[in-house]
Order: sequence, then structure tokens, then C-alpha cells
Amino acid sequence: MKKDDIDWEAYFDHIKPVCPWSAAAWKKSEIKITQWTGKWEHLGNNQAIVYIVPNYNRRRLKKLCSKLDVSLEYEWLWSEPRYGEYAAPTHILIQQDRRRLFDLRFDTGYYDDLIG
Repeated sequence: MKKDDIDWEAYFDHIKPVCPWSAAAWKKSEIKITQWTGKWEHLGNNQAIVYIVPNYNRRRLKKLCSKLDVSLEYEWLWSEPRYGEYAAPTHILIQQDRRRLFDLRFDTGYYDDLIG
């Protein structure tokens, strides 16, 4: 599936309950959508980069995400069409600034829910 085949605005609107900042970032052109080439890039001015990862099954996608999610700078997430209510429309990796994501989660009370 190609990036232009997907209604990304609808996807980011749909995931607002779990990622409330994504729709606003999309509307401000702060989320880059690109094909996975086997190499990641720095975020630059983007809040996130969504890599479309065709030809990866769920297990392989999770393994790749775990392999990438080791730096202090970036947090890596994954999704695919069968991954629950907020599933992505295709197999994707999501790269975000780890500190910024922590701050966004903190500001929305995400960690309060985890602590109890």
C-alpha cells in the first residue's frame, strides 16, 4: 500500500483517544509519511515520521520495532490493520522524539492512569 492510498487525516482523527496530538500535528504538516527503506532518518522539524513497512507480518514488524527502540532520542511504535480498535490502515513504524512524547503523555495524564 502506498502512502497516497490512505486517508491519513481520517486515521489521525480516529486515533485521537490514544494519541490526542497526532491530528493537530498532521494538520500542521509535522508528520512525515514515507516508505521504509531499511534506514531511519532524523525527525528534523517533524513531530513524527510514519514509515510504511509493506511485506512485513506482525511478528517481523514487532521485532524490527524492538530492535530500533533502544535509543534515548527516539521512541518507536508499530501498528498494523488487525492491531485493535486504533489499528493503522497498513503496517507502519512510528518514530517520535522520546522526550517530547513523554512530555505530551505527562501533560495529558497518561502516566496518572498507569500509577493508579
